[in-house]
Amino acid sequence: MLHGTYKKILERIPQGVFVFDEKLRVKYTNAAFRRIFSEKPRVKGNLAQTLGCNESERCGEGASCAYCAFLRVMRSAIQEKKEQTETIHTSIRRSGHTDKISMRIRILPLDGKLYVGLTDGTYHTEIEQGMLTAKQMQRRLLPAGKSMGGVPYSYMYIPCFDVGGDLPDVYELNGQTYGVLADVSGKGISAGMLSAFVKAGFDRKQPDLAVALSQLNAKFNELNQDERSYITVASVRIDKRTNTLRYAVAGHNAPILLKNELGINEIESPAPPISNWMPDFRYQENELPFENGDVLALVTDGVTECMNARGELFGIERTESVLAQSRNAEDFIGKLKSALTVFSGGNFSDDITAIAFDL
Repeated sequence: MLHGTYKKILERIPQGVFVFDEKLRVKYTNAAFRRIFSEKPRVKGNLAQTLGCNESERCGEGASCAYCAFLRVMRSAIQEKKEQTETIHTSIRRSGHTDKISMRIRILPLDGKLYVGLTDGTYHTEIEQGMLTAKQMQRRLLPAGKSMGGVPYSYMYIPCFDVGGDLPDVYELNGQTYGVLADVSGKGISAGMLSAFVKAGFDRKQPDLAVALSQLNAKFNELNQDERSYITVASVRIDKRTNTLRYAVAGHNAPILLKNELGINEIESPAPPISNWMPDFRYQENELPFENGDVLALVTDGVTECMNARGELFGIERTESVLAQSRNAEDFIGKLKSALTVFSGGNFSDDITAIAFDL
């Protein structure tokens, strides 16, 4: 139907192209169209088969055909025999999940019997698929267990978008338990990329937290980000043999909280975030003793700055109150999640992340 040279050209353009006749039989689809709409590419055939439709009846005669946006535009072009343009919203099913897409369809009559359809905006599907992949990859970066190095822990991670900018991490090195909680600037994909940088750039084999943060700061400066990009980090090292807690903080504005028999201890450690603001800054590691039964909590500013309908912030005081009423790390995380949900009505405008350890 199409000259070989024309086919080669159509196969290479990024917009989806399909050709059909008056009986809705698809005569040709280009590579971009097939990639978006079908897991088993078909160059031509029934429209339902080409679109990956589950309808078993002939195209246009099934129970769901009345709701097919593609079919509506194509029929309109056939009936009026003139150009039709419409923006449609539809869904396609791929790899066991459904993608919602928006696109503009333009249909042009060729010779009264054939029609060519051009789709623009189908890239939304690929972006959504990319977002799903990024979300799945980020989920794999999260801590897997409930205990590390003999230290029980619990955490919550609630991104406000599919891909978040917070990164909780728990690991063991030389018989000691390490906890790292990072919060990057921004939201969405850009924040997710920065959090992946933290995962790759923070040296888990470096026992000194201050050195690890200083090295991360140097690596960040190699990215040549503008001054609006930064990363706050709270990192801790728990030594059960000596009952000591060592910590280093980079601009993490929510303090580390330690619950003990005397109440709540806010662990402050002023230092700039990982950024290009002070490229040669050297971070410091500090030490605190702890007793058996103490609970250590790290929270991001998404917790303390969580806002209710009246514009009030959840704040550090409410966070401390929840910790004071909690029996252990798991109890604290559960109660904190419930308190934040009730306070905000479940409407989170920032990533919500916290880690707690039973010392």
